Amino acid sequence: MNDPFTPLMKAPLSSALRVGGLVPFTATDYPDTLAAVVFCQGCPWRCSYCHNPHLIPTQGEHLLDWPTISEWLETRRGLLDAVVFSGGEPTAQPALLKAVTATRAQGFQIGLHTGGAYPRRLQTLLPHLDWVGLDIKASPAGYARVTGVADSELGAFKALTLIQRAGVPFEVRTTIHGALTPPEELQTLAAILNERGVMHWVLQRFRAQGCDNEELLARADEALILDEALLQALREFVPQIDVRH
Repeated sequence: MNDPFTPLMKAPLSSALRVGGLVPFTATDYPDTLAAVVFCQGCPWRCSYCHNPHLIPTQGEHLLDWPTISEWLETRRGLLDAVVFSGGEPTAQPALLKAVTATRAQGFQIGLHTGGAYPRRLQTLLPHLDWVGLDIKASPAGYARVTGVADSELGAFKALTLIQRAGVPFEVRTTIHGALTPPEELQTLAAILNERGVMHWVLQRFRAQGCDNEELLARADEALILDEALLQALREFVPQIDVRH
């Protein structure tokens, strides 16, 4: 069959899932599970540190054919345990629900990486998900500076509430850069997460690779250094904090 990395055709905007990339094997995108990652095309936000800017446009230049990927996944049964739908923002696409349910019917666990931009669609998806990685990008006051979109925090924090109510396993993660998330911002966010009952928080260091924001790249050496004193202060609010590079 065709190599799933080959852009076979441009999928119609309204029918099949629009896929901008595929990682056929990963041990880091779904906790303690071997998975493939499907990168969905399109995102309504313009996060300044985004390292996948090619996935932001609704229609990408090199889309992969979702039906062919689905056929390829059949050959991975017994070799992979899960499929993670990432992005971009996967919930931007109405076709995601059909893709998720079909993939789950193949016997895979389903993970979702989301920023919570579309909480109503997320609510429809939650009964079909086994794990969610939710990006909480800043405190509400700092959200628009990260996403470039006013009121974007409303969807993100609504998504957190929906996930908690659904009882789906999840993690909250925040990308850190000194220009966007200085220590005082992180402490504010830690207190908010504490109020919302979050016990596990992942801090992801800024990655220059793929980022096209000149200001953040120029100030990459200012990327936040998480010393033990700051981590201890944050753990007063969220007891389990992991730092990823």
